[in-house]
Parts: sequence; structure tokens; C-alpha cells
Amino acid sequence: MLVLMMKLSEVVDSLEHNVRKLLAQREELNQIKKDLEAEVDELQAQKLQLERTVEEWKLKAETLKHANSMLGSDQYKRETKLKINALIREIDQCIVQLSS
Repeated sequence: MLVLMMKLSEVVDSLEHNVRKLLAQREELNQIKKDLEAEVDELQAQKLQLERTVEEWKLKAETLKHANSMLGSDQYKRETKLKINALIREIDQCIVQLSS
């Protein structure tokens, strides 16, 4: 009976040790998770900023295309003419609506 009690005590001690180990690992994993979530948030913010920068550069490039075409560059003349024609049509529609 005494031997059985000693073995039970050893099993309980071993279980207790394993539970403590698991709890420590859980805490460590929770901290890693928090760190990774913070990193994801930071990367998403960087991505958003980069997307805004890309959009700004696209707008600048488009503006530069139009400026070049107005300065006589043949490369973007067709695009600019089409945009001007579209603007003229819009203006004509506005005039028609105002006349009605």
C-alpha cells in the first residue's frame, strides 16, 4: 500500500510539473501572439501608407502626361484630346440643362 501511495505521489508530482510547464508555454505563446498581432497592425499601416503613396505618384504621373501633351509631346496628345472632348461634352450637357 505504501509503495502504491508513493507511486501515486510521483504521478501527481509529475502531472503537476507538466501542468506548470504547459502553463508557462501557454504564457509564452500568448506573448508571441500579441507581438505578432502588433507586427501585423504595423505592417498593415505601412501597407496603407504605401498604397497612398502609389496613388499620389499615379496622379502625379497622369498630371505630367497631360502637361507633356500640352507642351507638344506627341506621346500623350490623343489621351489629352479625348479628355478635353469628354469635358466639352459634359459642359455642353450642363448648358443644355441650364437652358431648360
